[in-house]
Amino acid sequence: MSKVKRNGTNRSSKQYHAPTRYAPTPGKATVLALGKSFPSQLIPQDCLAEGHIRDTKCEDVTVMEKLERLCKTTTVKTRYTVMSKEILDKYPELATEGTATIKQRLEIANPAVVEMALEASLACIKEWGRPVEDITHIVYVSSSDIRLPGGDLYLSSKLGLRNHVGRVVLYFLGCYGAENNPGSRVLLTTSKTTILGFRPPNKARPYDLVGAALFGDGAAAVIIGSNPIARQESPFMELNYAIQQFLPETLNVINGRLFEEGINFKLGRDLPQKIGENIEVFCKKLVVAANAELRDFNELFWAVHLGGPAILNKLESTLKLSSDKLECSRRALMDYGNVSSDTIFYVMENNEGGVEVEEKGGEGRGMGTCLGIWNWDHV
Repeated sequence: MSKVKRNGTNRSSKQYHAPTRYAPTPGKATVLALGKSFPSQLIPQDCLAEGHIRDTKCEDVTVMEKLERLCKTTTVKTRYTVMSKEILDKYPELATEGTATIKQRLEIANPAVVEMALEASLACIKEWGRPVEDITHIVYVSSSDIRLPGGDLYLSSKLGLRNHVGRVVLYFLGCYGAENNPGSRVLLTTSKTTILGFRPPNKARPYDLVGAALFGDGAAAVIIGSNPIARQESPFMELNYAIQQFLPETLNVINGRLFEEGINFKLGRDLPQKIGENIEVFCKKLVVAANAELRDFNELFWAVHLGGPAILNKLESTLKLSSDKLECSRRALMDYGNVSSDTIFYVMENNEGGVEVEEKGGEGRGMGTCLGIWNWDHV
């Protein structure tokens, strides 16, 4: 991935007045615009433990103390959530252990994720600056929306997309985040809520507390296309190369199952260690595949799906990165928590507006790595 100097014609909050110094590579996909959205309820992390224990009617003091410790170690400061007192008053069974509530959870989640995706998409389209009719494809990503017709059709209708727009749906791929004809403009939107996983604490499921302390709700959208139109489109990142690598013996490191009472996630303690054992070889392979000359990983800018602080710390120490290299990821973690597939776009936005890239030879471009880590690695 390369960072492209923008001309500042579209984004009002982060203006870039220097002209673009080089033409984007013909045929390479570029990120043309980015938008995000969150539910209205903002929760300060220092209030999370008390509120969660109260809402789930948990009376175990040791659970409360453990959740308070986890809330501090995650480094999260604020998060947004769909869950509210009004929802719990209407659906008190969500806080009852073992109750079959998947129907109620989907009644809440399905419209909520589409509404967030709509707001993020509208913000993205506004920044893009072209008519909504010029979108040729939509890719809809969610682990919180289960129905037919899918959220992609609801979103397409609300946006006023053409009825022959190409639609692709990606459901239940966790943090994973079309046809490519000349002139295509793909709206990629991802939206997620933790409603499906909300449940009272249980000592038999200690990882539930990690989820309560770490994950948040939100949506993001980007428009992707090649050969940007001069004076109409303002790309800020160019996608150079992408590879995936499955990590052996990791099928149970991150494990999710959908049951009658909602979705149940299990996060393995050895995830950071698994990453540390594989990340350097993987990144070197990516650099070679992208035909990049590199002496040190600090020569790159980094947009890393944050996972959690332990993952960021392991990546930083293994690759010997300077402390500023993952600042965009740490900032996203602090502001929003882990919002699954949405999170990488929050990191990219931070990278666009807040990181200085050293320019070599006056070209105005910086080579970087956009990295996500789950049961497999995806760049």
